Amino acid sequence: MDVLAHFTTWQWIGLLAEYTIKVAAIGIVPEGRKPGTANAWLLLILFLPIVGLPLYLILGSSYVNRRRHRIQQEAQVMIEDVQRDVPDIPAGTLLDDDSAGIIHLNRQLTGYPATQGHVKKLWSDYEAIMNRLAECIDQAEEYVHVEVYIQALDHRTEIFYSALERAVKRGVKVRLMFDHIGSWKYPRRYKFRKHLDAIGVDWHMMMPLIPWKGRFRRPDLRNHRKAVVIDGKVGFMGSFNLIDRSYLMKNHVKAGRQWVDVMVELTGPIVTSLETMFAIDWYTESGETLPIEPPSDDDPAIADVNVVQLVPSGPGYTGEPNLRLFNSLMYHAKEQLIICSPYFIPDESLLTAVTTAAQRGVRVDLLVGEKADQFTVQHAQSSYYQQLLEAGVHIWEFPAPYVLHTKFAIADPGKPTELAVMGSSNMDMRSFSLNYENSLFVAEGSLLAELNVLADNYLRVCSELTLDRWNERPWTRRYIDNVMKLTSALQ
Repeated sequence: MDVLAHFTTWQWIGLLAEYTIKVAAIGIVPEGRKPGTANAWLLLILFLPIVGLPLYLILGSSYVNRRRHRIQQEAQVMIEDVQRDVPDIPAGTLLDDDSAGIIHLNRQLTGYPATQGHVKKLWSDYEAIMNRLAECIDQAEEYVHVEVYIQALDHRTEIFYSALERAVKRGVKVRLMFDHIGSWKYPRRYKFRKHLDAIGVDWHMMMPLIPWKGRFRRPDLRNHRKAVVIDGKVGFMGSFNLIDRSYLMKNHVKAGRQWVDVMVELTGPIVTSLETMFAIDWYTESGETLPIEPPSDDDPAIADVNVVQLVPSGPGYTGEPNLRLFNSLMYHAKEQLIICSPYFIPDESLLTAVTTAAQRGVRVDLLVGEKADQFTVQHAQSSYYQQLLEAGVHIWEFPAPYVLHTKFAIADPGKPTELAVMGSSNMDMRSFSLNYENSLFVAEGSLLAELNVLADNYLRVCSELTLDRWNERPWTRRYIDNVMKLTSALQ
């Protein structure tokens, strides 16, 4: 009490402000948030209010998310929903109740039905996919739509942008989007934009952060989607970014890092779903409404018919569609789960789904990188290893310096109950809540077998991380992991 008696007026004001912030935070921060996320924000604000409050106002406020919901709804109203009357599941498709239920869930959350699609190829070779994209663009007659998170003009991607230039010259309309912040740190970004102008590409930045032009948003939001659509007939989606495999950064080049990715080439009605997703994002950034043709199938006789469903997600959607899809897949598995994610930082529900699967006798194989490209991600991810290993999950590390950037999950590979999902979404809290993502749910067809082959190829070069080996890590590693785990929950 003697100390309080000597407080100055400004000290009393400061003390009152500090406790006002703390009391207000306790009643405001938890609203609409998961307990883990709310606790992380409260811990930061209560211990460091001067730091925590500004960060919360910039990164944690839900008001920005509500604005994104309004924008998403406006875009969906403006873009004609040509799939409105398409049934959830293609006619003649026989699926078990569990699989059909996942499709109904996805439709309820996103509006996109399951459709038929033909898988031309699951591309895993970097040079081959660049050549194939250029080849398809050279066959374009009307338009090319490109929506890829990171893009850069370099000696590896030049073939792609040269194909776009040829397309423009013969009268093809090329529309292109890349994420503003996602592509910001890579070399020659201004030269890249000037090149797009020079070759006549109509381009926009996704999620631009330009406050001096009235374009302000939460700086931690990203459009992480990766899709290319050509004439409404051919579509590509997966984990590839349009940049050299080293990502052009000096530290990556010095370490010899090379990204490992996949991209699936699709034709048939599923391309309409990709095109609709692009049109909504294009309207959001440009204000231009694009016409969408009803879904059609130019190759109905092809035997490789797949039943697939596009599942877009992001701040514009309520209910975290990709998280619910992943959870549904984990609970669906009867015998085996194969999970591949470069950033596996699950929320409580996904962690419970994965460990529960292992504990009820499902063999769970988790493929991750031996060393991630980001310090915080590496440690936040490994903070979950103890719990996963103790539950019986088999953790497989893809050898460094390669960066396993592929994202997929397979339930019951090779069995009648097999299902899978692949795309741009990592299995981390950022992808669930902050990133715009596009995933492909696979209920039936040849893509399931191709994903199984891919998983086998990855597993052959991985080494298993055992619980005994993990328990030998130093206490400093445990401490850093736990600190990074806390920061990963701030969203």
